[in-house]
Amino acid sequence: MLRRQFEGSQPTDGLHAEFSWWVPRTIVDADLGRAEASDSPARVAFAFAGDLSRLSMRTRMQFQMAEMLTGEMPPYATLMYVWSNHAPLETIFTSARTDRVRKIVVETGENHLRRWRSYRRDLSADFHRTFGERPGPLIGIGLMTDADNTGSTAEAWYGDVVLRPAG
Repeated sequence: MLRRQFEGSQPTDGLHAEFSWWVPRTIVDADLGRAEASDSPARVAFAFAGDLSRLSMRTRMQFQMAEMLTGEMPPYATLMYVWSNHAPLETIFTSARTDRVRKIVVETGENHLRRWRSYRRDLSADFHRTFGERPGPLIGIGLMTDADNTGSTAEAWYGDVVLRPAG
């Protein structure tokens, strides 16, 4: 996963993200609803800071363990836009590994393979819809092509990720 870490933080209110990708094929057995098959040929992830004291004790302990192992504290919350094999557009998935990662399906099936697809998303509105709260500052962006759970391969090309104020 390519990740851009921001110096400081970016205000999120009214922030829109524009991104694009080109996917040649889906992942045959991928299913974002099953942990053992939760792969996607294209994902764009946005990481947010937040008040860790609002999280459950279990989640805070998981975050502390991750920090001990990697040297970095995980983001308070991560919002991903994903390509799914079958799920309807705008379906929201919660990661099987942590409830601090939510995925919104913005492309599904095979109708738009082998062509550039572009998206514009309201990060604040999508965060509120998936997490039920206002987002904290944006602290990172990641691009991810993921096929490890199905043991297959995947590829995708990504365009620029652009952040713009609403309007």
